[in-house]
Amino acid sequence: MRICVVGAGAIGGFMGAKLSLAGEDVTLIARGDHLDAIRARGLRLIMSDGTEQVADAVAATADMAEAGVYDTVILALKAHQITQVADKLPALYGPDTAVVTVQNGIPWWYFQRHGGEFDGRRLQTLDPTGVIEASVPAERIVGSIAYPASEKTAPGVITHIDGNRFPVGELDGSKSARVEAIAAAFSGAGLKSKILTDIRSHIWLKAWGNLSFNPISALTLATLVDICQFPETRALSATMMGEAQTIAEKLGVTFRISIEKRIAGAEAVGAHKTSMLQDLEAGRPLEIEPLIGAIVELGRLTDTPTPSIDAVYGLIKLRAARG
Repeated sequence: MRICVVGAGAIGGFMGAKLSLAGEDVTLIARGDHLDAIRARGLRLIMSDGTEQVADAVAATADMAEAGVYDTVILALKAHQITQVADKLPALYGPDTAVVTVQNGIPWWYFQRHGGEFDGRRLQTLDPTGVIEASVPAERIVGSIAYPASEKTAPGVITHIDGNRFPVGELDGSKSARVEAIAAAFSGAGLKSKILTDIRSHIWLKAWGNLSFNPISALTLATLVDICQFPETRALSATMMGEAQTIAEKLGVTFRISIEKRIAGAEAVGAHKTSMLQDLEAGRPLEIEPLIGAIVELGRLTDTPTPSIDAVYGLIKLRAARG
């Protein structure tokens, strides 16, 4: 399979390296020192068990216009970065190119091919001008969820921390030939990839925790275990998750576990810094809208009060504005 990974950072770099090492034809879209290092030495992957491999057959470029056409494009940028490159993505498309999305939080395509009351509605918090929707047609999208933790630890170096799951699913829940081919390619590269027929419910399960733990950690500088073991922040997390669950259930989503079990799972991870806290400490923009803002928007859309989410949303936006 000919695959292009747009955004070769922590997750995209991990996926690209694994796929290339498994024999797939992979091109990475990268920039700066990271691009230079990949071109010079390949993409080095350090696994959680300490083993190292170098994906030296991988191609890399900063220019999508010169990259060519692919069977599959993995869109691995963070959600707030997509608008900056959206209009360049069509240069990578052939007639049947699929675009696999692996962003955190609620995706911009949530209501595309949804089939419900709000079918086709664009989320203003995630795609206010419609440039993403225009550049990534709904019929090309295959949703995915990135469960692994990894980091770009140096130019040309990706360090894997934990996990290997990248489930995939068509937006309409069908089991198409292309989603089966993508799942097979991912699984063949050691990226465990189950085909989901209800991808939105699985996205909510991950977004459920990101909604609360990420902003609370960035506001308090606390790790997951700290948040979960401090009574007030544990209670706040549960309240925010309860508000979000009400929204999701109005949209037809079923939760497979309880709020308490979801919090217990986060507590078991231990002294882990959330991605938002890591971004804050590194001086990077925070993923506020896909993790929190989109859920506020969905609350308004479904006439669901979200007082706790609203309060934390306001606080984290001010924290981000202050740098």
